Amino acid sequence: MKNTKKETTATQQKPDPRTAKTDEESAVLAAIAAMLGPDRAMGERLHAIIKASAPTLVAKLWYGMPAYAKDGKVICFFRSGQKFKERYMTFGFNSEANLDEGRMWPIAFALKELTAAEGSRIGALVKKAVS
Repeated sequence: MKNTKKETTATQQKPDPRTAKTDEESAVLAAIAAMLGPDRAMGERLHAIIKASAPTLVAKLWYGMPAYAKDGKVICFFRSGQKFKERYMTFGFNSEANLDEGRMWPIAFALKELTAAEGSRIGALVKKAVS
């Protein structure tokens, strides 16, 4: 059966970007909720720290991991240690993050626990990364 021009145009329209952002945020929150025990708690805190430190970043899934992007490019991400059978959660930055400092700087961190001190450090790094 032939589609009418109106039906074809309706199916080819781009999705509303506001809806897409909400869907991506929901997918990130679902991925965090699927983490087990301590990783889930750290994931929830990391999400809150990142969103508070850089509200302009957009949450999205990146290779199945929670990530935060600016202008469509992932700035930072974290992954559960359980996903890769590691003994720690990883929090990292991509090359788009403005963290350059001399000739060498860290881009990934192992997290076994997320205390106020680590939270403050991560918040400051995220702010610097998007500056």
